[in-house]
This record gives sequence, C-alpha cells and structure tokens, in this order.
Amino acid sequence: MKNVLPGLLLATVIAMVATYVNQYVHVIGASVFALFIGMAIHFFMGEQSTLKPGITFSSKSLLKLAIILLGTSLSMSQIIEVGKFSLIVMVFTLAAAFGFGYLFGKLFKMDWKLSSLISAGTGICGGTAIATLSQVIDADDSHVAYAISATFIFDVLMVIAFPIMGAYLGLSDMAFGLWAGTAINDTSSVVAAGYTFSHAAGDFATIVKLTRTLSIIPIVLAFSYLNERLKMKQKIEASLEEQQPTKVNIKKIFPWFILMFLGAALLNSIGVIPASVSQALSQASKFFMVIALAAIGLKTNIKDVTKSGVAPMLHGFIISFIVVIISLAVQVFLGQV
Repeated sequence: MKNVLPGLLLATVIAMVATYVNQYVHVIGASVFALFIGMAIHFFMGEQSTLKPGITFSSKSLLKLAIILLGTSLSMSQIIEVGKFSLIVMVFTLAAAFGFGYLFGKLFKMDWKLSSLISAGTGICGGTAIATLSQVIDADDSHVAYAISATFIFDVLMVIAFPIMGAYLGLSDMAFGLWAGTAINDTSSVVAAGYTFSHAAGDFATIVKLTRTLSIIPIVLAFSYLNERLKMKQKIEASLEEQQPTKVNIKKIFPWFILMFLGAALLNSIGVIPASVSQALSQASKFFMVIALAAIGLKTNIKDVTKSGVAPMLHGFIISFIVVIISLAVQVFLGQV
C-alpha cells in the first residue's frame, strides 16, 4: 500500500485542482482538466518509478470503482419514463456513432481501438465511456487521451452553439433537452447547454444524459467479445494452429465491474440505497473518475498522442456532427419537434 500512496496522492491533488477549476469553468468537465494537467506534469517530469504503482492503481482499480459507483446515480423507473421519449433517438445516434465511426476510421486508416473510443465518447457519454471501454479493449493511454481531446473540443463548441441553434429552430424545452442529452458528449457540457436554454430543458437534458449512460453496458459487452475474438485469432495465427477452433473465454466477455455497475443501478432502483447515500456515492464516483483520468494523463506521453496526427481529431468532429444531425432528424421524423 505504501508503494501506491505517492502516485495516488499526486493524482488526487490533480483531481482536487481540476474540480476546483471546474467550479468556475463549467463548460469543461473536471476529468478533462485532470487529464491535461496530468499530461503536462508527465511532459516536464517524465516517468517516475516511485509514482508508477499509485498511478497504475488509480488508472485501473480506482477507475473500475468509479464505474461501479456510477450505477448508484441511475434509477430504472426514471430511465423507463425518459426512455419513452428518448430510446429511439438514442438507438439511431448510437448506430450512427459506431457505424460511421467504423467507416471513417477505415477511411483515415486509424487504429480500430482509437476510432472505437472516439465513437464511444461521441455516442454515449464522453470521457466516462472512453475510459470504461478502454478497460475491455486494452487501449493505449495515448488513445484514451486523444479520444477525450477530440470529443472535448467539439463539446466546448456545442455548449455555445446549441442554445443559439435551439432558439433559432424554435425548439420546445423538451425537444431541446432531448437533442442536447442525446447529441452532446460530456455530462457537464450537456448540463451547461441545457440550462443555458432554460431550466426545464436543463432538467430534461440531464435525465436523458444519465439514461444514455446505461448504453455503456451493451457496448462494453459487445466490444469485450470482439476483443477476445481478435486476441484468440492472433494467438492462433502466431502459433500456426489454424486447425484449432477459435474459442472465446466467456468469463472475459462479462467484465465484473460492468456487472457490479448494473447491480448498483438495480439496488438504487428498488430503493435499497437511501437517497442521501446514493447522492454521496454518485459524487464519489465522479471524483474517483477525475482521479483516474488524472492518472491516465500522468501515464501519457504527449509525443505518443501527436503521432496519431490530425486524422483522429477530424474523425471525432465528423462523427460528432453526424450524431447532432441524426438526433435532430429522428426527432423531426417522430414529430417530437
């Protein structure tokens, strides 16, 4: 435990600074600040062996704990209620994010893990989805950093543009809340855009966004299966045992922390967790996520991120723009606008 302390302490201090700054700059999430601060420290300090155990613990174990506790902020009854309005829109935006993400990833000759992380951040919930998916596809920390950077820049633009476009289009509070909740990536950006439009729009956008978070489960399970298949295929090709049938380890397809995330959501839904405790655990989840992103930043070499060039950034912008259009188009088609 003593070995873990220095790195964990540094990541925690960064998280505290990022959270403090976020109180004054609401447009950008604390996790994004923490990631960039961590990357800046790594740039000037390099890798420190004394910090490595704590940084690894924070970016792996603490991240999984943050994901589990995130489930305590979800209520199935609330999700079902909001789902009546948002489910179809979410299905189309998710399909667009991953479908076009795959196509443009191929077009730009990107690593499939990086393009998938950007799609997850765009289609689900920004940094949280990126960090969660990275755990099951064994993504590089540089990929995580680049994916978060790509989605964050678009989010900042959308916080400014969405309320203006919503007013120009004459959207109702509910229509705008649904649009913002399904098309903007990070929760803090959704909240900022929603409440800029109106209080009612902000309330609905926040609930839609939390509901959208639940789509992490099927996406993570699907990519966990895909990653296991690819790893098994590589092993067979490496050993030249082509006659051996490809078998996937079922246990690895169902990550334990995702199952516990779902369990936490169910417990909260049936009222086992008191409201005050649920709120405290939800806040703890957010802070642990900020610590985890700070640790990922401390592990990330900026030079590794820049090696990917501009293609991933362009990929993120294109996918985000497509999701914005698809979300609004589906609402128009369904007569919700």
